[in-house]
Parts: sequence; structure tokens; C-alpha cells
Amino acid sequence: MEQVVIKAKKRDVIGKQVRALRREGKLPAVIYGRHTDPISILLDAHTASLALGKLTPSSLVTIEVDGTQYPALVREKQRDYIKNRLLHVDFLAVSLTEKIRTSVSVHFIGVSPAVKDFDAVLVHNLEELEVECLPTDLPERIDVDISILGKPGEGIRVKDVHVTDNIRLRDDPETMVAVATFAKVEEEAVAVPGAEGVTPTEGEPELAVERGKKEEEGEE
Repeated sequence: MEQVVIKAKKRDVIGKQVRALRREGKLPAVIYGRHTDPISILLDAHTASLALGKLTPSSLVTIEVDGTQYPALVREKQRDYIKNRLLHVDFLAVSLTEKIRTSVSVHFIGVSPAVKDFDAVLVHNLEELEVECLPTDLPERIDVDISILGKPGEGIRVKDVHVTDNIRLRDDPETMVAVATFAKVEEEAVAVPGAEGVTPTEGEPELAVERGKKEEEGEE
């Protein structure tokens, strides 16, 4: 994804007074980080909303404040859902030469034969993975190919997920990311005593139903 740069100005107005700024089409925000003292800033609400709407939590964005650029991640967005507008944004400033730890969303790709051919259900155990890498190597998402799930009961663990050599996965390698499990319990057609053309034999129950065994999820 191309570099996203959002221009901002330093802000002196804080507290309840920022309401007036929002009415003027401004978006209050703050930048903070390990090597950066908190900086209260002001963004153009319309421009910032368009830019931030295209970003994932692991997308790197550059905040330009009065000519100084701060590489950052979006850490929190406060939103008014009734009016559908942003109220405040927290940016975490990062160093491009220091590795960071953060969570990246998982995106499942491909078609699982277990789902397609055996009517299995794909159960998502993890929706994101914790990674460690340089900010410039941070992926917007991690693709997990489910086409390797051939039969119900098969799963994908963290150790099976492929990432570049520049990225280290921090989750337990044995943790299940996704598993294909049986979709439903099947019932066999049964003969009901008393029905036309059916004669029950001695010792048989009046109604016999055989249910398929449900696969246990996540067990080795």
C-alpha cells in the first residue's frame, strides 16, 4: 500500500472546548510514543476520515505536524455512531529502526476441500496474530490458505502460517488458527413399527435412530 500522509497542526484547545472545533470540521487527535512526548494535534475531519477509513490497525501512516513527520500506527478511534463521524484519534509514534510488537488481522483465502466436498464447517479460533518486526515490514493482514484442509478434523496451527523472514509470530506455535469440523449430525432413515410394509422384529426398540459422531474440535 502506498504511503499515507496526513497533515496536522498543533492544538492548544483541550477539554470541552474541542466541541467548537468539531463544529468547524476539525478532528482532534494526539500523538504519543516511546520516544515522543504527547502532542495534541488537529486534523481536517473530512480528509482524515477518508484516509483512516482505508487503513487497518497495522497500517503505517505518516502524520506531518508543522513540517515534522511522525511514522505512526492508529491505536484508538473514538466514533459517534449516531452521526457516523470520528470524534478523536490516538496515534502511536514508532521508530522505523526499532522492532515493534502488535496484532495483525488474519485473512482466510482459498477453498477448503473439507468444506466443499465433506460439508464441514470452518471454525476460526484466531482472528489476529501477534507479530514482531520493523514498522516498515508490518503487513496489513496475514493470509492463511485453508485449501490445505482436506478432511473434517484437520486444522491449521500458528506454526503452519507462512510469513516473510522479516516477521516473527509471537503466538504459541501449537495454537489452532482454524479447524474444519463436521457441520451437522446426520440421521439415518429408520423404520417405524406399524408403518405399512414394516414388521418389527422381537427385541428391537420401537424407534431406532443412529446419530453420527461429532468430531472433537481442536484435539490432537
